[in-house]
Amino acid sequence: MDTPRISIIGIGEDGAEGLGPAARAVIGTAGVLIGGKRHLAFFPDHPAQKACWPQPFSKGKALIEAYRDQKVVVLASGDPLWHGAGTAVIAWFGIGCVEVIPHPSAYSLAAARLGWAVQECGLLTVHGRPLTRLIRDFAPDRRLLILSRDETTPRQIAGLLSETGYGGSEMYVMERLGGPQERLCQGVAADWSHAPGHPLNLVAVQCAPSLTPLAKAPGLEDTLFAHDGLLTKREIRCVTLSSLNPQPGRLLWDVGAGSGSVGIEWVRAGGRTIAVEQHKARLDRVVENAKRLGAPEVETVLGTAPACLAALPAPDAIFIGGGLTEPGLMQVCHSALRRGGRLVANTVTLESERILSDFFGQYGGEVSRIAVSHLTARGDFNGWSALAPVTHFRWTKP
Repeated sequence: MDTPRISIIGIGEDGAEGLGPAARAVIGTAGVLIGGKRHLAFFPDHPAQKACWPQPFSKGKALIEAYRDQKVVVLASGDPLWHGAGTAVIAWFGIGCVEVIPHPSAYSLAAARLGWAVQECGLLTVHGRPLTRLIRDFAPDRRLLILSRDETTPRQIAGLLSETGYGGSEMYVMERLGGPQERLCQGVAADWSHAPGHPLNLVAVQCAPSLTPLAKAPGLEDTLFAHDGLLTKREIRCVTLSSLNPQPGRLLWDVGAGSGSVGIEWVRAGGRTIAVEQHKARLDRVVENAKRLGAPEVETVLGTAPACLAALPAPDAIFIGGGLTEPGLMQVCHSALRRGGRLVANTVTLESERILSDFFGQYGGEVSRIAVSHLTARGDFNGWSALAPVTHFRWTKP
C-alpha cells in the first residue's frame, strides 16, 4: 500500500469557515491533524488524532514520520510557503510526497487593507531573525510589510526607524488579520505610543523621506564604519566587490576583516559572510558595524589565518584584506575555494606583493594598481592628496 501524501493546508484567523471546498475535503480525510494549538482549536469535533507542533520546530520531522502510515494533514498559518511550515516539510519529504493548499498570506491581507500593490512592497519577517536586519530594507518612500515576532515588535520597529533617520514613517499594526477580532493601529514611528497588543500581528511601514539613506549599491561612505585605521576605502571597496561578484546566498570568507566593510557590503548584496580576524577589539567592531548597517547575519571567527580556516565551510569567494604574508595562507585559500569561486586580495606592501606575484606566476589571474587622490584644502587653495596605491589581485578558480 502506498504511503499517503502529506497535505499542508493554509488556514487563517477565520478558521474552518474561511477554507475553500478543496481544503475542507482534504481535512475531512485526515487521520492525523498536526498544527499549533490555535489551529487545532478550529476543529474540536474532528475525529482525527491531533498533535501539536513540537518545539524546537525541527522535531516536526520525527512527529510527521511517526504517523506516515496514516493520512497526515498539517495546518499552517496563511500561505505555508511564505515563511511557513510548508518549506520545511517539503525539504524533509520532497514535493512528490507533499501537497500544499495555500490560504491568503498575512502579506496579501495587509496589502488589501491598505490598497498597496504587493509586488511593490518589501515582504519581511523578524521571526528568528535579528531586528536590525530590517535596516538594509529601509529606503525613502518604500513600503514594507513585516511579520512580527510578538506584541513587542511594533515598538521595537518604531525605535529602529527613528534611530536610522526614518522617524517620520507611517506605521500600521494589523492584529489577527482575516479574523473576527482583527484590529488596526496606526501612527508615526517617532511618536509611537500604542500599548502592546496581540502577539499575532503584522507591521506595515510607509518609509518617510530620509536625508541619509544607505546606498543599495556597494560603496557605503567610509564614515559609516567605525575603525582603527584598517578600512578598505570606499573607492577601493567598490572595485573589490565588483571583482568578488556578490551573489545571493553565496558565502564569502573575509580574511583579515579589519572593520568588516567588504564582508558587510557582501551581506547587504544578499550573500553570507564569515569575517576572520585575529584581534578581538576589531572583531567586536565588525559586529557593531554589521548591526548598524543592517547586516547582523555576518558571522565572526576570532583566530589567525590560515590555521583557523580549516573548520569553516567551503567559500564561494574569498577576500584577503590582511595577513597575506602568513605562511601558506594563499595556498589554503586556493584549496578551500569552490570551483568557479573568486579569490581577491588587496595590499599596499612590497612583501605582500611578492606573495601575490608568486601566486600569479603559478596560477594566473589579474593584477591592477589602483591609485586614488582626494581634493583637500591647502591654505587658501585646494590640492590633491594621494592615498597609498593599492595592488589589487583577482583570480577565478577553474
